[in-house]
Amino acid sequence: MSGSRTIREIRLALVLCAFAMTDPHRLFALDPNRTVGQHIITRWGSDTFPGGAINAIAQTPDGFLWIGAENGLVRFDGVNFRLIDHKSTPSLPPSPVLGLMVDPQGWLWVRMQSPFLMRYRGGKFEQMYPETVPPEFTFAREEGAAALARGIRGDALIATPGGALRNGNGAFRPIVSAGVANGNPMSIAETADGAVWVGMRDTGLFCVRDGRASHIGLPDQKVNVLLPGIGPELWVGTDSGLLHWNGRTISRDRIPEAFSRSRILALARDRDSNLWISTPSGVARMDPNRFTVEGTGAKLPGAAHAIFEDREGNLWFGGTEGLVQLRDAPFLSYKDLASEGGSLYSSPTGRTWIAPSSGGLLWIRGGAHGQIAIPGMAGDVVYSVDGGPDELWIGRKAGGVTRIQEAAGALQTRTYTARDGLAPGVVYAVHRGRDGSVWAGMLSGAVSRIGDGRVTTFTSADGLSSDSVTTIQETSDGTIWVGTTGGLEAYRGGKWRRYGGEDGLPPGRVNSLAPDREGRLWIGSASGLFCWSGSRMVSIRNAAESLQGEIYGLVADHAGSLWATMDHNVVSIPVASLLRDSKEPVAVRQFGIADGLPSTRGIRRDHSVTKDSSGRIWFSLEGGVCVVNPSLPSALAPALVNVESVMVDGRPLDAGPVARYRSSSRRVVFNFIGLSLAIPGRVRYRYRLDGYDSDWSQPSEIREAAYTSLKPARYTFRVLASNSEGLWNGTPASVPLEVEPQLRETWWFQTAALCLAAGLVLSAIRYRLNRAHAAMNLRFEERLAERNRIARELHDTLLQSFQGLMLRLQVVDNLLPPGKAKEQLEIGLERADQAILEGRNAVHELRSSSSVPNDLAQAVKALGDELATQDSPDFHILVEGTARELHPIIRDEFFGITREALRNAFRHASARRIETEIVYGKRMLRLRIRDDGRGIPLEILEAGRSGHYGLFGMRERAGKIGAKLEIWSATGAGTEIELSLAGSIAYRSTTGRSFFLFPRRKQVDK
Repeated sequence: MSGSRTIREIRLALVLCAFAMTDPHRLFALDPNRTVGQHIITRWGSDTFPGGAINAIAQTPDGFLWIGAENGLVRFDGVNFRLIDHKSTPSLPPSPVLGLMVDPQGWLWVRMQSPFLMRYRGGKFEQMYPETVPPEFTFAREEGAAALARGIRGDALIATPGGALRNGNGAFRPIVSAGVANGNPMSIAETADGAVWVGMRDTGLFCVRDGRASHIGLPDQKVNVLLPGIGPELWVGTDSGLLHWNGRTISRDRIPEAFSRSRILALARDRDSNLWISTPSGVARMDPNRFTVEGTGAKLPGAAHAIFEDREGNLWFGGTEGLVQLRDAPFLSYKDLASEGGSLYSSPTGRTWIAPSSGGLLWIRGGAHGQIAIPGMAGDVVYSVDGGPDELWIGRKAGGVTRIQEAAGALQTRTYTARDGLAPGVVYAVHRGRDGSVWAGMLSGAVSRIGDGRVTTFTSADGLSSDSVTTIQETSDGTIWVGTTGGLEAYRGGKWRRYGGEDGLPPGRVNSLAPDREGRLWIGSASGLFCWSGSRMVSIRNAAESLQGEIYGLVADHAGSLWATMDHNVVSIPVASLLRDSKEPVAVRQFGIADGLPSTRGIRRDHSVTKDSSGRIWFSLEGGVCVVNPSLPSALAPALVNVESVMVDGRPLDAGPVARYRSSSRRVVFNFIGLSLAIPGRVRYRYRLDGYDSDWSQPSEIREAAYTSLKPARYTFRVLASNSEGLWNGTPASVPLEVEPQLRETWWFQTAALCLAAGLVLSAIRYRLNRAHAAMNLRFEERLAERNRIARELHDTLLQSFQGLMLRLQVVDNLLPPGKAKEQLEIGLERADQAILEGRNAVHELRSSSSVPNDLAQAVKALGDELATQDSPDFHILVEGTARELHPIIRDEFFGITREALRNAFRHASARRIETEIVYGKRMLRLRIRDDGRGIPLEILEAGRSGHYGLFGMRERAGKIGAKLEIWSATGAGTEIELSLAGSIAYRSTTGRSFFLFPRRKQVDK
């Protein structure tokens, strides 16, 4: 059934053709289904290519393209050419490069003008032949490599006037051991059966098998080029044409006439086994079956002396006219068809219909295309096209809706107009429903349905808006969706419903509707991209910048992506990323002219993007029609990334195994490049510096990374590159980096500086403490001297005067007779004696009395014995450490505080046990007094008892000498008093202290 439909459609096209445009031209380029104009051709002439005439092309494993030219060796990274000549590289001879070859180890073999054969890798050249190196490079006409080729094992083969040689273990060895291969060699090759072939300038072709050379007769004795084929096959290019060795004989069988007499300049075989042949008249391609030959004419340069296919499948041609690249692109363009754009429809039989904006109706299938004329359509414009298996429906500007159908070998058309009930006005959108009915949308805002033998028209009276209809689609649930200049409307269950702002769809023009396999409806509007999930409207909130703006055309492919056209963009968007709940922008792939598009400007027309039965996506753009197959995997290899240089403060750094520089340098810059020769401008980079960056950088086309003020440490710089199709290389290029510290940044210098600084700080603290200690001792000495002076003055003046007065009064007492006066005087004398005694005791307190010995423990014990009575509590004294001589002021104040504390304990505590502990620590003098008595109420402990100054006096004494006094007590819990003072202040001598102020501890201070 489908076959009959195909026949009828072809017959229909033939019948309706007003004139045939079935151009028979076929392209034999990278894709045999494309014409030369549908490939991307890039040229570099003498104004941009520095090498002059090109003789050879090769590619090293790192991705660089090498070009052997008249001016020397040229390296190409896809963006820049670098001429490597004798001036820039003295190790390279000053001569043209005639041949190039890359071996499995990555060495680039460079055949110079005789006699030099060089080998290059890692920035260094080695001379391989002849083995004796002249003192200076000259153009000496010694025997050298006249031809260079790669053997089947990857080794280098050369042909010299003396014979054929093979390189092994770094040295060349003769291949011929028997027979003679005389002449001036021009080419050499090895076929898969192990035979080595040498083509001569004047003696024809020689074959070497198992070391024995034999002559092969040729019609022409000048062999220009040899190319191994499949198995034992060999292609031989001579001045008289192309010859073929089939393993047994040389012949011209099945070689097209175009190559049987032409001079053959270069040969190459691509990965599809197509043979590329260069002659003085141009480059041509012959398919593997040798049935068809297509010349490229003016599309490619004539007289190409080098043809090469790179790792990405691009073909390169080099000759006297410069360098040319021929590559495939994702999009196949038809620039000559409907350059102004129009509506599209792809029929089930593979024919794509195009309704140009200028009028008429075109079709295209494979390499054929044509135009049909419909009666009454002259001067009319088709706005929309749709159809079914046996029919085509078109919406016309002035003539309603027309159905085109073939029956009984004849064309039948039927046009529906207002007379048939169709809504009047311009038909802008046409859609054929699943049930066979046809929906037509008018610029007047009405919608008509043609089906069941009648026409039904819906207007605003039926619930429609009056907005102009722009597109019509149907979803899997049978709902008819109508896009208008004001929004979106749906017809289901016999009713119309409008979707607007309350549903999440902003008002404005809806240009395109695209149902997907999951039942969702994607909406391309003037406000961007939206989705109807079946129950609600979803706005794409994380849309990338390239997806912002009005969407003209939209379609969903079979692989789960949307394809859209905009004012200046053609993009594809994975549906999964659109529906992902993430704040990251949607992954959008943007296409341009480099991808084969005729332009990037979409058009505002119904069905400007459509999908055919094979899943290909067709686009109608300003500039022409194009198609892409989303299901075809990318043939492009990932980009190869190389770190070209490391610059430190503007100076190149010798990388070596590890790149090193001093931290005194401020800025380090890594220059890198990703080798993808297809579309080098699309290469993107991500990098990170391990030890500094926490994550990869955002993708960018910038080819350098800069870091400033890195701290001394070990780092590793890593960089990834993606090719034009977003494919990232798996293993990043890396450069180890070490920032070496300056003297002041070394660990031992910093440790020494820290120790020195700590020593200086501690010395300063010690100095200040010594000063403070000396000042305090001075104050103590002054206080002691003042007390001694007061005691001396009191003793020498007041007490002596009182003593003299007492003597006089005693004389008077002796003179008085017994009686009341005498009694009173004696009572006064006794009291005066008591006052003198108290005065002497006070003077004794002021001076360093022997009654209070320097041994504090002994003094406290004597005080306890003095206070003890028959009913007094048990008194114990504990001493820890070696007794030290105390400063007199400190001794007196400690004793005074202890005396007050013990008096209170003996008299008021009602304790059963009183304990005194004295600790002579190296750093601290500590005294504790504990009892198990009734304790001190909290309010008395804090404020003291009215009229009593014991606690207040104790705190006052401790404060005068800088001691710390702490009292713990509670009612019924006993009392503990602790008095502590730094040993440097308390002790008379401070010998034995360490340099850092604090003595080493030999026991725990309590």
